Amino acid sequence: MLRNRRPLNPEHQLSHLPMSGMIRTRIKRLFLVLLGLLLAQIVLIWTFEDLTLFESFWMTMTTLVTVGYGDFAPATTPGRISTIVLMFVAAITIITLIISDFIEYRFYRRERILTGRWIYKMQNHIVIINTPQTGGEQYFSRFASQVRAVPGYESIPIMILTRQFPNGLPPELSDQGLVHFHGTGSDPTALKAVHAGSARHIIVLAADEADPASDSLTFDIAHRLGESNLCHHVTVECVSDENRARFKSVGVRTILRPVRTYPEIMVRSVVAPGSEKVLEDLFNYENDHPHRYEIELDDLTWADIVSALIRHGIGTALAYIDLENEVVCHPPTDEEIEGKGLIVLVKSSETPEVEVVTEALDRYRLFIKKWHELQAQAADEEAIAARATGQ
Repeated sequence: MLRNRRPLNPEHQLSHLPMSGMIRTRIKRLFLVLLGLLLAQIVLIWTFEDLTLFESFWMTMTTLVTVGYGDFAPATTPGRISTIVLMFVAAITIITLIISDFIEYRFYRRERILTGRWIYKMQNHIVIINTPQTGGEQYFSRFASQVRAVPGYESIPIMILTRQFPNGLPPELSDQGLVHFHGTGSDPTALKAVHAGSARHIIVLAADEADPASDSLTFDIAHRLGESNLCHHVTVECVSDENRARFKSVGVRTILRPVRTYPEIMVRSVVAPGSEKVLEDLFNYENDHPHRYEIELDDLTWADIVSALIRHGIGTALAYIDLENEVVCHPPTDEEIEGKGLIVLVKSSETPEVEVVTEALDRYRLFIKKWHELQAQAADEEAIAARATGQ
């Protein structure tokens, strides 16, 4: 349907009506009228013509679809009159109206979907409220690809509640199966339209990731969701850390800072609540931060390195730098590491020096050496005892 085209029917002007309202009701009514005409024609042909009930049905249907095989035809005057009135005039006209209404329905549905006013029947889906001011298309695209890479989320529907995209979602998003509804999270009608009550997750993005005042708008949406007891699966972006307590007071499950360049953080906070705290700490020096240590590694396994650092209270090993200066994450735990550096998650307030890390690894080497000596000694004693028993 063209943008400035005059509405096909009066119901197009009634935006509050559901898509399946008046047009579908009229189509159903026309089908009932058509069914009544067909039954009446079958009974009349069966009564006035020398035909069986099935032959009357067959002739009526071939006449309706304008096939007209000619194997049966009305011979009596009442039969011919009923065929002219009920079939040629009434029934075929009604079929034309039904086809016309169906085409109109398809145009109407397409326009409503394009403008974000189609109400989908969804459940166990993800609702995203608001759109980033810049880069919204890339953000949603990366979010969808990341979340659907998580086991159990491969085909999860994603609904965007926003006033952006008034002319329809970009092809990059619609091709990924994302849909949108034109509205805001402050509107209870819009929340009902996106079926927030049956959503698996609800995400409320900050209206402006750089303006703390946008937290007030986010809080209003969270409060409305809380009134419907939906905050237990709500994730919100909070620009100012001072406002986090407000969101917790209404029962919001997950709160994180806006990090628009990494929608993966939002994905983690949705599918694994609590992990966003760990990821947020990696971006600041308030609690913990990753620190690089230039240390030669050649005779310890990854399990040994991780254990040594934890035992001495230094931190958690995240990765190592190999001899080709490549960062290796999650290496095999039972293979010896050869490299020239470590990346360790340490406390920002007490960052250990490289000498402390080196000493911890040396001590662990001595511990392993003694442990192997004890194992060998125990094996020798068992062997001696076994020979003595054999004698």
